Amino acid sequence: MPEAARAKPPIGVFDSGVGGLSILKSLRAELPHEDFVYVADSGFAPYGERDEGFVVARARTITRHLLREPQLAIQALVIACNTATAAAIHLLRQDQPDLPIIGVEPALKPAIALSQTRRIGVMATRGTLNSQKFKALLAGLADQAQFICQPCDGLADAIERNDTAAINELGRQYTGAMGQFGTQAGDIDTLVLGCTHYPFASEQLQPLVGSGVRLVDNGEPVARQTRRMLARLSSDSAPGQCLLFSTGDPAILQTAARHWLGLGVPVKRLRI
Repeated sequence: MPEAARAKPPIGVFDSGVGGLSILKSLRAELPHEDFVYVADSGFAPYGERDEGFVVARARTITRHLLREPQLAIQALVIACNTATAAAIHLLRQDQPDLPIIGVEPALKPAIALSQTRRIGVMATRGTLNSQKFKALLAGLADQAQFICQPCDGLADAIERNDTAAINELGRQYTGAMGQFGTQAGDIDTLVLGCTHYPFASEQLQPLVGSGVRLVDNGEPVARQTRRMLARLSSDSAPGQCLLFSTGDPAILQTAARHWLGLGVPVKRLRI
């Protein structure tokens, strides 16, 4: 994405690993002519099982890099990670008041709109569920539905490694711990995938909860919010380009991007 090849800076997107590709997929669908830079912080993953200070430090390091690197110089930032949003978005906005910053949060409000039984499951990382931001969101909606929240230690990492056996076993363990899924009164009829990694396990999770249960993620709402926050949209009619970086093994991100997004672009190793 050389400077001469694009009319304006790209949109930055980062996650602790490959999970944020689920958000990038929605962003590219909503904003097909925009350029994107995606950073998988795989060398320091998983965020969901790290302490808050560590996550804040990584979020700040990545944001500074995306702003200061001349070839990148992003125009907006999407934090494609529930844990990093909860821990760091308010601080990043203080650090960078002129930068549009869009975060993600578990899709509780969309789930309420879909649920008939008003019993809603939430699968997320322990870091997300323990955050004050999530607790405030949950408290504000407590009178509209009953939320059964399940921390899913290890699931994001299994998805990151594309370990199908581990995904199946952990998915079975965690959905089983939440109670009865179904469409009858008292059943959990809607399941919020509260980590950006989890949509990539939908094929394994759906049979565990039944075909009548709705799986809800936050990709499309985040993409729409990003469109609203951009000062102006690209006037270029050509498809937008993507640059991919990883602080861990580039092959993991490259394989995931090709498999889930059909992106065949090379992944560069980032040492920050």
